[in-house]
Amino acid sequence: MLVVIRGAGDIATGIALRLYRCGFRLVLCEVSQPTDIRRTVCFAEAVRLGRTTVEGVEARRADLEEVPELLEDGIIPVLVDPAAACVPALGPGAVVDAILAKRNLGTTRDMAPVVVGVGPGFTAGADCHAAVETMRGHTLGRVIYQGSPLENTAVPGLIGGYAGERVLRAPADGVFEGVRRIGDVVEAGDVVAYVAGKPMACTIAGVLRGLLADGVPVHRGMKCGDVDPRCRPEYCVTASDKALAVGGGVLEAILSLSGGVDKLVCK
Repeated sequence: MLVVIRGAGDIATGIALRLYRCGFRLVLCEVSQPTDIRRTVCFAEAVRLGRTTVEGVEARRADLEEVPELLEDGIIPVLVDPAAACVPALGPGAVVDAILAKRNLGTTRDMAPVVVGVGPGFTAGADCHAAVETMRGHTLGRVIYQGSPLENTAVPGLIGGYAGERVLRAPADGVFEGVRRIGDVVEAGDVVAYVAGKPMACTIAGVLRGLLADGVPVHRGMKCGDVDPRCRPEYCVTASDKALAVGGGVLEAILSLSGGVDKLVCK
């Protein structure tokens, strides 16, 4: 089955890894200037770099006509196609909206036989066939076949005893300029980037798990970095527990709504 995923950030990438390893063919759709911060585990980096590899799986920026050849070679095509205009031409068996915009940006239930919405902003039975919970806690990764995921709280999940303190936000409007790298060990007060000459400093110690790419326009308060207090640099290059849990939920939804494994194998 071919699956089109809207979005190629860290959660979308975790979903893609789950599906890819289960034999699904994938096409990812992204914006022309991604704002993902966990760039070492985001297939969105293929838009900026031309190609990228996450956990041994390669993705390449592509045009629609290049998709069949890349799929044949086992490479995930990433299209600059934020509206997923490629869907009618590709005719996928499933569409997954993993943009994580906290609202629906145009996904409809008639886009494919199976449509899955990820996170807040979707209602299973209305604009999608199933939705998957993204909030950390007991229901993370759970598939919802009627109703909606929990509403966005705007509070980051708790990791290593810290929540909002982990997130680094732009100190001003302007262009982002990083001075540290993902994977660096940092202390509270360390400056990791500048925006319009103003420093963006860490509030806790740990490993710099995420940092926006240089040259991206940002606005004051925009999420631009992430410090992991567990201080495990290896976590910077592997999909998170959250991304894989959500990916497992998407896999369940697709298999369940497609009639199960036996039907897919028979096809």
